[in-house]
Amino acid sequence: MTTISLFRHRAIRLATACVALTALSACAAVGPTYKRPEMTPPPQFRGADSLAPASLADTPWWEVFDDPALQKLVRESLANNLDLKIASARVLEARAVAGVAASFLYPTIGLGFGYSGQQVSRLGEPPLPKEDQPDRIYNNWPLTGALSWEIDLFGRIRREKEAALARYLSTEEGRRGVILTLVADVTDTYFLIREIDYEIEIARRTVQLNDETVAYYQRRLEGGVSNRLEVDQAKANRSVTASTIPDLERQRALAENALSVLMGRPPGVIEAGRAISEQRMPPAIPAGLPATLLERRPDVVQAEQLLVAANADVGAAKALFYPSISLTGTFGSLSGSLVNILRPEALIWSIGAGLLQPIYNGGRIQSNFDANQARYQGALAQYQKAALNAYREVADSLVTIQKLAERRTELQLGVEALRDATQLARSRYDNGLSTYLEVLIADQQLFAQELDLARVMGEQLRAVSQLYRSLGGGWQQEDPKK
Repeated sequence: MTTISLFRHRAIRLATACVALTALSACAAVGPTYKRPEMTPPPQFRGADSLAPASLADTPWWEVFDDPALQKLVRESLANNLDLKIASARVLEARAVAGVAASFLYPTIGLGFGYSGQQVSRLGEPPLPKEDQPDRIYNNWPLTGALSWEIDLFGRIRREKEAALARYLSTEEGRRGVILTLVADVTDTYFLIREIDYEIEIARRTVQLNDETVAYYQRRLEGGVSNRLEVDQAKANRSVTASTIPDLERQRALAENALSVLMGRPPGVIEAGRAISEQRMPPAIPAGLPATLLERRPDVVQAEQLLVAANADVGAAKALFYPSISLTGTFGSLSGSLVNILRPEALIWSIGAGLLQPIYNGGRIQSNFDANQARYQGALAQYQKAALNAYREVADSLVTIQKLAERRTELQLGVEALRDATQLARSRYDNGLSTYLEVLIADQQLFAQELDLARVMGEQLRAVSQLYRSLGGGWQQEDPKK
């Protein structure tokens, strides 16, 4: 039997054994099979008016609030936000790591070519007389192909691949979570800016009214029908109102700076759209079914994927208790002359198989297994926590929307009453039926309540935005044709 025939015969036998081991390993993977933990959702979100399958989160983000300026800001942030770019890079990294883990399921094949030269001693043992061996320099040109393969008989490599894939999917959910949070943050900050703008408008309008009041009482003082106390009180009231404007302008600038960073650009002026009083609330705010929330919220899905990875890690750790089987082989040629490297006489090959069963390692494998089981328990608790927190955030948003609507109704009634009260107070003062103190108190109460109403209007819009985020909305891709 020639060398090539012998190699072919043994290679066929080894390949047959490899196929049998591979088929066996496809059926045997130690460790627990992942099963989603039982999570009993509430029958209905607390604070929801009705139980309906429709959800606000099904509405694309660009349809929730009909404000072109806001939509433009959101689009710019989705294109340029740096946190989103970081999250996208992590997705690419995790996908590459998953590819590395999957590669270990397949053989490693390499090709090598080189040169080696050696000169031996004539005075060594045994001696090398010149008459027996005139040339003591040896040159070799090796051309070899090498193969190594670990047979995944007990599923360790497949479990590691499963864990890496789950971590990759968790980063994708993390990226979706960043998008969800980004849309909500941009919306919240924009409505904060519009709320502050409305407060500044109220303050400036009130200051203008205060200026007219000061001038009015100054003229009365000069005419001898008023006194210095009333003028000073009017001026002090005007100063209190005017002092709120610089602070509101400061708050607006800070909000603009924060929004600029969200959009990935240096701090600057933000183009505003509709006034806060012109913003329209969604006509209906359905919360949907609690059972669907676990599959809709990116943070909950991310926590579950990390739980899947932890479960697979337990299986990979358990597989280390069992034998590992590896196959190696080389095939090539070796010649002292490069021109003879392809001749049959230069052929070299080797085939090997090995099995290693751990016997003693100081408890390292057991400790590794225990550590992975503990990580699984931690990941399980984290998943359960994420689910409960999702239910809580939706309930918080629903009750906030409901109570803010009630508060806004009462504040609007109060503002209307106080506007009437200020007119009556001035009329009573002009007719000598009351002192300026009534006018002062009415003006101050009206200003404070108008500011409260502006804040509630902004909080209402932000509460809808937070409900949208809590329900898992905000991640839909916009149709580029729109």
